[in-house]
Amino acid sequence: QVQVVESGGGLVQSGGSLRLSCTASGLKFSVYSMGWYRQAPGKERELVASIRTGGSPNYADSVKGRFTISLDSLKNLLKNTVYLQMNSLKPEDTGVYYCGARIVRTAPMSWGQGTPVTVSS
Repeated sequence: QVQVVESGGGLVQSGGSLRLSCTASGLKFSVYSMGWYRQAPGKERELVASIRTGGSPNYADSVKGRFTISLDSLKNLLKNTVYLQMNSLKPEDTGVYYCGARIVRTAPMSWGQGTPVTVSS
């Protein structure tokens, strides 16, 4: 059973930076992909950034050039950790950020509990 745990959210002023971390544990191999999604109040959850093991990152247009996703998946350490470096934050980046991990291409997403990010103007 996969466990997904996020950390790193908080309150920051506009223009500031935050780094989110997420670890998928309970696996004996590298994940197929991991990603970050966010849900603002009254809105649907949306993709922020995703990355496949050995692949290139994918970003929402609204965060390109400001956010960087990276994946650390070391088979020998059974570690699958994804990071989201968020720079030049804007108030519209406010929301609950969820980490999702897909074990294999056809598997359903395993979700973390979410970590809140608030950007004040």
